[in-house]
Amino acid sequence: MYLKHIPSVVKPLAKDFIFDLPNDRNAIYLTFDDGPHPEITLEVLDLLDEYEAKATFFLVGENVRRYPDIVERITNAGHAIGLHSNSHISGWKTKDEVYFADIKASAEVISSNLLRPPYGEITLSQAKALKKEYKLIMWSDLSADFDASYSSEQCFAFATKKVKAGSIIVFHDNEKAKPRIIEALRLSLAFYRDKGFCMEPIQL
Repeated sequence: MYLKHIPSVVKPLAKDFIFDLPNDRNAIYLTFDDGPHPEITLEVLDLLDEYEAKATFFLVGENVRRYPDIVERITNAGHAIGLHSNSHISGWKTKDEVYFADIKASAEVISSNLLRPPYGEITLSQAKALKKEYKLIMWSDLSADFDASYSSEQCFAFATKKVKAGSIIVFHDNEKAKPRIIEALRLSLAFYRDKGFCMEPIQL
């Protein structure tokens, strides 16, 4: 069970985290977790270019070491990058010292002050320590493209139904999302463009 949209009542209770970035520019923030992937990330980049959209890629250190050329393409295209750990571990299931070491390992190959905890799972002690160095970026809307029980059209609906200026929307450029991500993203990008949203990278 997981939430596709973060209720507003959650935000005051989790002040260490950023769930959205309200603004008067009608800007929204597309984010992609778990890459880089040798096929999907490239397709995502092509789609973003087609719609003149900029995004933020939360990268896994192990994947960055495998595909550094794709990371270079991401940054050269004007997208932002952030940390998504080194080995995609859950903070809830990991001792603090092991979790911090994993984040540190990802920081060796990802230069950013943005961090999204894998699965959104991080303990209070981990958050309090890491917020001294990183902006902890969560999300307002989850496409659920990793979930095989949904279709691309349903993921599109999750990614657009409640979007508004400042929304941070999560997609995944990983193997689990492969059957759904490209069509869901294509539909979403067309929707955002038609609604007059500008799609910007996260820069804090």
